[in-house]
Amino acid sequence: MLIRLFILFLFSYNIVSAQYNFTIDKKVDCTTVKSQDRTGTCWSFATASFIESELMRMGKGQHDLSEMFVVKNIYKDKAYNYVMRQGKANFSQGSLSHDLIRVAAKHGMMPETVYSGMLNGEQKHDHSEMEAVLKGMLDGVLKQKRPSPKWKAAFNEVVDIYIGATPEQFNYQGKSYTPQSFAESTAINPDDYVSITSYTHHPFYKKFILEIPDNYSNGNYFNLPIHEVLAITKNAINQGFTIAWDGDVSEKGFSSKEGIAILPEDASSKDIFKKVLSEKKVDQALRQSTFENYSTTDDHLMHLMGTAKDQNGTSYFLIKNSWGEIGTHKGYLYMSEAYFKLKTVSIMVHKDAIPKDIAEKMAL
Repeated sequence: MLIRLFILFLFSYNIVSAQYNFTIDKKVDCTTVKSQDRTGTCWSFATASFIESELMRMGKGQHDLSEMFVVKNIYKDKAYNYVMRQGKANFSQGSLSHDLIRVAAKHGMMPETVYSGMLNGEQKHDHSEMEAVLKGMLDGVLKQKRPSPKWKAAFNEVVDIYIGATPEQFNYQGKSYTPQSFAESTAINPDDYVSITSYTHHPFYKKFILEIPDNYSNGNYFNLPIHEVLAITKNAINQGFTIAWDGDVSEKGFSSKEGIAILPEDASSKDIFKKVLSEKKVDQALRQSTFENYSTTDDHLMHLMGTAKDQNGTSYFLIKNSWGEIGTHKGYLYMSEAYFKLKTVSIMVHKDAIPKDIAEKMAL
């Protein structure tokens, strides 16, 4: 996952990005932009924002959920996985949307006001040193012929030192909660959320474990043709749902500064953001080849929450990033359908947002 500093805010319905003139068709309610700062935790920020929009859609009001409560539990989970697999597993800051859902189901959730993951006086997240210390500690454990159970308590103490202890009970909006009871109060049902991808090395309309490094927990994904993934995404926005998006942002046509993600036929053009360019034609075969040659990787997660068009009528998705209020659109960006079709690795969506005919093929 990317480790950068950024954030956002955009409520204007007619925006200009270089020579691109965007008009928003639909924007689903979401919370304000945050910054993941110097961490690789975009997955938690994107998915927390997704759940916050779900709470608004469900009539539960606006809430600011703690990303770092989830991150902290994933660090512990990944540490155990890393040791039990004798170092033959991924231990890093990155994870995926289904990991937040797993944490919510097992450990609960917390509001940001209760646990921010920053100690007194800190203004920004920075997990660089902590990750190095934790990884070194785990590798030291692996050098022992017979590791004792003490390492787990020691690991937890180190995490607490860097990002603080979490309370077992807390008050929020006049009520007392545990993390588990707070999660229950939201009425978020983990079984309602499905992960979807689109690759041909597995059969369509079946589930498989997506082979990407951050899928350390072996999450299952429904495999659908890309045109149906696109149809689900459009239907979700039209019906008032949003999408947790996972994909590749390494293309020259992706710019957080310009607030745009496009897939021009000539990516070397000096006019790439200065005028509207024709884009590549994307099919299933091109998706597969870029996935297999590593030119498409899951290097970033964001929150897709709207649709728009440019001055030529070309369709885009409106996306909320977690790099702070930067760029032309203060942390939001516009992603073309061509970019979406090629560079989307997976999405997470509420099952009720899936069109009936597709849901039947998925046996939902």
